[in-house]
Amino acid sequence: MAFFGAYAFTGSNGIFALGDYKQQIAVRERQYRQLDKRRTMLRNRVALLDPRHANPDLVDELVRKELNVAHPDEVIVPLK
Repeated sequence: MAFFGAYAFTGSNGIFALGDYKQQIAVRERQYRQLDKRRTMLRNRVALLDPRHANPDLVDELVRKELNVAHPDEVIVPLK
């Protein structure tokens, strides 16, 4: 009985591990909030690219970025 009682406190799932679990939960909740924010942003971009009513500004931005094109009268400023 003493072994099981001691293990209930000091074991990997014991009372003393409760603080570590709470810390892990806090870290996971922070990660979840960041991922949820990113998912919301991506969901918005997907909605803007819907083929039935795509946002012309976003489409223009993505096409220029992927194809590396510009109008002759535009000035390109490198960011690096």
